Amino acid sequence: MSEQKNKYPVNLIDTPFPMRGDLAKREPKWVKEWQEKKIYQRIRKASAGRPKWILHDGPPYANGDIHIGHAVNKILKDMIVKSRNMAGFDAQYVPGWDCHGMPIEIQIEKQFGKHLPTAEVQAKSRAYASEQIERQKKDFIRLGVLGDWDRPYKTMEFRNEADEIRVLGKILDKGYVYRGLKPVNWCFDCGSALAEAEVEYQDKRDPAIDVGFPFAEQDKLAHAFGLDKLPTDKGYAVIWTTTPWTIPANQALNVHPEHRYALVQTERNGETILLLLAAELVASCLQRYGLEGKIIATCGGEALSMIKFKHPFANADKGYDRYSPIYVGNYVTLDTGTGIVHSAPAYGLDDFVSCKSHGMNDDEILKPVMGDGKYASWLPFFGGMTIWEASKPICAKLEEVGSLFKLVMFDHSYMHCWRHKTPIIYRATSQWFAGMDVTPKDGGKSLRETALAGVEATAFFPAWGKARLHGMIANRPDWTLSRQRQWGVPMAFFVHKETGELHPRTPELLEAVAKLVEKNGIEAWQALDPKELLGADAEMYVKNKDTLDVWFDSGSTHQTVLRGSHADESHFPADLYLEGSDQHRGWFHSSLLTSSMTDGQPPYKALLTHGFVVDGEGKKMSKSKGNVVAPQKVSDSLGAEILRLWVASTDYSGELSISDEILKRVVEAYRRIRNTLRFLLANTSDFDPKKDAVPAAELFEIDRYAIARMAQLQGEILQHFEVFEFHPVVAKLQMYCSEDLGGFYLDILKDRLYTCGTTSKARRSAQTAIWHITHALLRVMAPMLSFTAEEAWAVFAGKEGFAESDETIFTQTYYALPEVADGAALLDKFAALRELRAEVTKQLEEVRVAGGIGSSLQAEIEIKASGDKLALLESLGDDLKFVFITSQAKVTKVASEAEEGVVVTPSSQQKCERCWHYRADVGANAEHPCLCGRCVSNLFGQGETRKFA
Repeated sequence: MSEQKNKYPVNLIDTPFPMRGDLAKREPKWVKEWQEKKIYQRIRKASAGRPKWILHDGPPYANGDIHIGHAVNKILKDMIVKSRNMAGFDAQYVPGWDCHGMPIEIQIEKQFGKHLPTAEVQAKSRAYASEQIERQKKDFIRLGVLGDWDRPYKTMEFRNEADEIRVLGKILDKGYVYRGLKPVNWCFDCGSALAEAEVEYQDKRDPAIDVGFPFAEQDKLAHAFGLDKLPTDKGYAVIWTTTPWTIPANQALNVHPEHRYALVQTERNGETILLLLAAELVASCLQRYGLEGKIIATCGGEALSMIKFKHPFANADKGYDRYSPIYVGNYVTLDTGTGIVHSAPAYGLDDFVSCKSHGMNDDEILKPVMGDGKYASWLPFFGGMTIWEASKPICAKLEEVGSLFKLVMFDHSYMHCWRHKTPIIYRATSQWFAGMDVTPKDGGKSLRETALAGVEATAFFPAWGKARLHGMIANRPDWTLSRQRQWGVPMAFFVHKETGELHPRTPELLEAVAKLVEKNGIEAWQALDPKELLGADAEMYVKNKDTLDVWFDSGSTHQTVLRGSHADESHFPADLYLEGSDQHRGWFHSSLLTSSMTDGQPPYKALLTHGFVVDGEGKKMSKSKGNVVAPQKVSDSLGAEILRLWVASTDYSGELSISDEILKRVVEAYRRIRNTLRFLLANTSDFDPKKDAVPAAELFEIDRYAIARMAQLQGEILQHFEVFEFHPVVAKLQMYCSEDLGGFYLDILKDRLYTCGTTSKARRSAQTAIWHITHALLRVMAPMLSFTAEEAWAVFAGKEGFAESDETIFTQTYYALPEVADGAALLDKFAALRELRAEVTKQLEEVRVAGGIGSSLQAEIEIKASGDKLALLESLGDDLKFVFITSQAKVTKVASEAEEGVVVTPSSQQKCERCWHYRADVGANAEHPCLCGRCVSNLFGQGETRKFA
């Protein structure tokens, strides 16, 4: 209806809620208001005393600006916390930051150079992390995320650092921690051990070589094969490897006890030699070496156990003059190679376990590779070279001594450091570990068993996360707890200089150190003179230099934060941990392990994972591709609300696609919702519920239906919220705004709202319904469309209601709509009516396109109906025309369904200037010649009688 400038106005009222959101410009003002008014604290006051529901924040790393993945993560958390809070919980949100570790140290190196004193590295790292946190915090707040931003948790807070040392003490005391030599993931660029989660796989090109280890115990070999004597003494056990650099550190060979092995006679360079190979692989190996030969005997792998072979370089330099015995091992496969595996225990997990189980001591294990990737100077031929550049000289030396049978370049998937993108190796170093399979001191279950039971007890969203985490825990090696860094929480042990044993008073010493750290941070350990705590013992002990793996920092926040620095705001276990799907091997994993050790249970009741953000074509975001979408840019151009609605409307269980095109569609969806809200707010702006509300039982039938429909929708939405689903909610809200409201209820309502008496029961009934609907709608929208719901609430709640809500919608719980006694019946009735209406509308449209009518009000319709359809239409009496938005609608009874139909006739009556209906009584009242009888009555008389619509 357009504004009427005549003396017969319609009830068109305005609202200060503007049509245009102008979000990018106006949001910063609201963000500032939320901060100044301390809205988060007001929500806490309103929620006090309710049952707690805690989502524990997985801490982002305090380095660099936030990216779109961070935005998705924080917005999802915010929507869940707000939706739980409105469901009647005290859902607090304490954001956190992960502050120690390698990337910050690298930044300090870049800015100030290498080899700074430790105390300086720590001071500069602390300052750098603080500055990064402030930058990230500003961006998170800008996204409309409400939380305890004045008091977040930081892993570098003195108290948290101290409590982390206490957690270490606790797991040491329980018997999970041991020190040992073991191959760990080692990055030469980091100069440190890496966590499982810091390893990624990329393709790498390496030489794949077949290497012969000369026979040394010919008689034993003949005996194993049931021969009196070998036909020739010259022969080789042949191995295959893609890491030539491990050959100088070889100390054993491995065969499978149950595979068959063959002795093959062949000619090479004019002399007869023997080869030891897996029987099944003889043909493929001979073909590879370009040799012909025959099998002269076979035996089981078990028979070869402990027979010795020479190192290929044994005769070239006495530094290699040693034997390699055969050890049997079940991990040997026949997929590739020769069926014999060479073993360098310092550089492979299986090799290490095999050599140790065959009685090799730690100090017998050869470790020629240093932490920077170079061979030690004592290694003959290759000392001082990096292992990668030594590949060629090693192969050349093997060729020279006659042990190289084949070399081909080979592309394979290989371990790389996720920070430096450079290849890493397994390297045996002395580290501190948490044992996955050790029996704790109390004789209870091992860490692996406890953690696997914890996975079973956890709810997963989406459900596939369970199998993923289970697989990772079931197969993981012991956890390397120690790192060789400076910016990290110290493993504050005093170690005996000669025996390497921990000081007998370690538990009490750890507590003493924790107290010092609580006052002055990890710097206190750095500055500590052992004499202060050890007295005379200090001579015999050294301070352990290792720091704790940074995953231990964040992984122990269930202790340091949930039951430490923020115990009052939290509880244990948390109700939910929520992160990206990479955290099954990261934070979820380390948290589960630490909590299984400290408490014998997971630190969470449920785990939720979201996918990564990709562009519109499903490609990974990268600066080089130029497809990066920065959250700051979206907030500044379209508004953070659009980002929030994009997150809410995307199925986050898989990848989340974003592009300008996708955001354009989100803006459209937002406009539809906003326009609906504007209509609702405008049409309740002269409505005072205290005076004007109509009791539910007395509402018009279609108004009761509308409330029942909103109750039905709200029920569905709250069920989705229960399981943290948002995209079905957005889809349903959009559909509700455009179909249920825009396309049906509000469309029909306009006539009653605009043309009935301003204070008539007919209009007040409509306003009562939309007032209740708006209450419910704003609350279910609020977790997602936080800025818009807050803006609308300030207008809708009225002065008194706004003050009562402490000036924010977020103190409210979901709205209890009035009970509609015949709600279920009305939902059925109006569903049938809407179907009918769709048919009628289609026919009206056909007549309009053909030029027979202008608007549907110019039409009169006759509906021929039988049976239930007839009863349905007749039940609306005279109000039927309002449902179809025609000037007249009559129902004619016919005998059968076959005779049913709709007849559309253009009206021959006059058009009422005010209500635009075509009626026979236009001008019947001489004083108001351009008005129909309805309008005269609505403006000057009793008002028309309406019952249903």
